[in-house]
Amino acid sequence: MRPQLGCYGHSRIKSPNIDKLASRGIRFDRAYCQQAVCAPTRASLLTGTRPDTTRVWDLQTPLNTVRPDLLSIPHHFKNAGYETISLGKIYHHANEDPQGWSAAPWLPQSDWAGGWRGYRDPLSATVVKQSDALLRAAYERELKSGKKTAPPLYGRGPAFEGPDVPDSAYPDGMTCEKAIEELRRLKDKPFFLAAGFLKPHLPFNAPKKYWDLYSPVDLELPARSEWPENMPKVAGSDWGELRAYTGIPKQGPVDETTMRKLIHGYYACVSYMDAQVGRVLAELDRLGLRDNTVVILWGDHGWKLGDYGAWCKHTNLEIDTHVPMLLSVPGQKNAGGATSALVEYVDIYPTLAEACGLDVPKQCEGKSMMPLLDSPKRKWKAAAFSQFPRGGGMMGYTMRTERWRYTEWILQKTGEVTARELYDHANSDVASSNLADLPEQASRVKEFSAMLDKGRGWSKVRERV
Repeated sequence: MRPQLGCYGHSRIKSPNIDKLASRGIRFDRAYCQQAVCAPTRASLLTGTRPDTTRVWDLQTPLNTVRPDLLSIPHHFKNAGYETISLGKIYHHANEDPQGWSAAPWLPQSDWAGGWRGYRDPLSATVVKQSDALLRAAYERELKSGKKTAPPLYGRGPAFEGPDVPDSAYPDGMTCEKAIEELRRLKDKPFFLAAGFLKPHLPFNAPKKYWDLYSPVDLELPARSEWPENMPKVAGSDWGELRAYTGIPKQGPVDETTMRKLIHGYYACVSYMDAQVGRVLAELDRLGLRDNTVVILWGDHGWKLGDYGAWCKHTNLEIDTHVPMLLSVPGQKNAGGATSALVEYVDIYPTLAEACGLDVPKQCEGKSMMPLLDSPKRKWKAAAFSQFPRGGGMMGYTMRTERWRYTEWILQKTGEVTARELYDHANSDVASSNLADLPEQASRVKEFSAMLDKGRGWSKVRERV
């Protein structure tokens, strides 16, 4: 989810319920995830440690297979006497952190085509079944030929649909209803409830009434259709997941009609998800729980909507690492305010612990954001750090300061810096040109390189910045 919501000043997006949450809490205008892809970000956020600590840099590695010793947020709250409940997508894998939850994680189940992607349009369902058959046949041929191959991703159909169905027809509507049911059950107990809504994840499937909120001709198209000038090739991506959907070209750009349809679908999914958030928060109010319940809303990473002529995430660029985050704490000062302080998702763990009177585990590599609720303009971190791996043992480490984004691409075996990026974000999240090699930026690059080097000593990042 992009920080493209009504409460962030984007009037085209209809997000009244999220906006209402912002009016009762604090909006973080410069929040950053640790890696712009879901599994690493979730493992990082839920342990308060960075990807180099969790050792989760991809979608295939469950946290408990590499760092079972890390104490997760839900496990910490469970140890403190809270009932901890996981609904929908919280970790990337359903079997991660089993000791952290009071009950097995709940996932919505139904007869929809495409599994959790949730196709409800009969035409989409037909396409999914055809796609499944072709993928299975190709996979079986490869197995017979002796090739070592990974199982196919089943269930890929169209990248969007908007049938006239109720909210509960899709997974997020079911998760919403389960969250309301759990709130009613837990109302007299201390609880930690994680409600993981899928949207606006691909495919952009949402009930027709949310598509009807927008007109394709009024949608905002991306400001830039090419990568930043002088950007090293390693910094870009080839879209990722989107190319796997039917109707999307395997190479090259989408046409403007498809682009508008995709953006339309993203907007519809945000509004659909917003409605589910509203229902959950309304139940919290109805039960009289708002005055003693901390609420935090976050999306696991940013997303490109045709920006740079690209889609999805998978980069260290500002538009992929910049994320929305709202926090509401009972009795907080400056409700409805905002802060431009640089914050990171590793800061969520210590913040929630402090807000609820729990100790902050020593493993945490972030910093509690609670002081910002009292003083949103106070001096804060000098930088926020993210990273993204590439093949061949390459890791891109990136740092966002008040104005600049600086990135180094490093061969992990040798420590060699193979490429650098420097972008000026004084006026926009969209970078236009890599300035790292300009002579007039040499002193700034040297300064930022030293800051980034210190920041990569993650365990002491709180003290170092």
